[in-house]
Amino acid sequence: MLPPKRIRKLFTIVLAYLLLVPFLLGCPGPEGNVAKKLKKEPEISVYFHQTKETKTMPIEEYLMGVVAGEMKPDWPVEAYAAQAIVARTFTMDFIAEGGTREQHNTDISTDEEEAQAYNADAITPAIRRAVQMTAGQVMTYRGRYVKGWFSASCGGRTALAKDGLAYKEPEPPYMRSVSCPEAEVIPDEELFWEKKFTPQELTAALSELGKSVGTVSRMAVAARSKDSHRARELKFTGEDGETTVPGADFRMAIGPQNMRSIWLTDIKHEADGIIMTGRGFGHGVGLCQWGAHALAKKGKTPEEIIKHYYPKVKIQKLW
Repeated sequence: MLPPKRIRKLFTIVLAYLLLVPFLLGCPGPEGNVAKKLKKEPEISVYFHQTKETKTMPIEEYLMGVVAGEMKPDWPVEAYAAQAIVARTFTMDFIAEGGTREQHNTDISTDEEEAQAYNADAITPAIRRAVQMTAGQVMTYRGRYVKGWFSASCGGRTALAKDGLAYKEPEPPYMRSVSCPEAEVIPDEELFWEKKFTPQELTAALSELGKSVGTVSRMAVAARSKDSHRARELKFTGEDGETTVPGADFRMAIGPQNMRSIWLTDIKHEADGIIMTGRGFGHGVGLCQWGAHALAKKGKTPEEIIKHYYPKVKIQKLW
């Protein structure tokens, strides 16, 4: 039998090793997956959902299609570059979490509902240059990937994850709600929206969330986020009672293209439905694409654009 001192020493060594394993292997930790330095640009397997094909390609080639799919043409190269850094971060973290292995036995998919938008046909010389000039760059916090969240339009102020996404885990320490200059460049029809929903549509969306009040007759904002004006909680009244649901969850249930955001500025009740009026498009968390456009026009660098929305992160080059 080993002496007690020897046993304690061995126990200390084993414990130290176990604590170090996540850093060596890139496994998830309490704050995310470790961002490991790589000797060269990785190749990834991509499932193309429209053709059902699987292709292997360099990650930077894939990211060109993502930036082209996520942003509009003829924008400043610095805005594309900021989007490339965010998308690269999302991609690396997504793959570290398992990617689309279970669905398609691949690292990632071109299906926007599974990962990110992708449109290789829309790649321009500016997009190609933006991806190349940021090659290998990702956002990290304490050496781990951050959540690469972004939306088309934040409405003028970004949201915390718990508000814009109804994020169930603790708010990531690097997230902030910040003002955004997108109004300087975004067309009114992109910034503002209005949509009428029938009682049947509202009732069906609640049903998807496991809630039932009968046919919906009234809707109200039950709670708003302190900083970003989002409807954190929505209250619905029907013939069978009342219920409250997270605004972000309800938006996904009724269709994020229809209810474009949870920044609601007005709710009107009519005999045949409810009219919602709002601003912004998307969850509003992290980088705002129209805001990145505005900041790029002001002469900001890609890193400065990133730091506007993620002030606490570090830009790290992995290859």
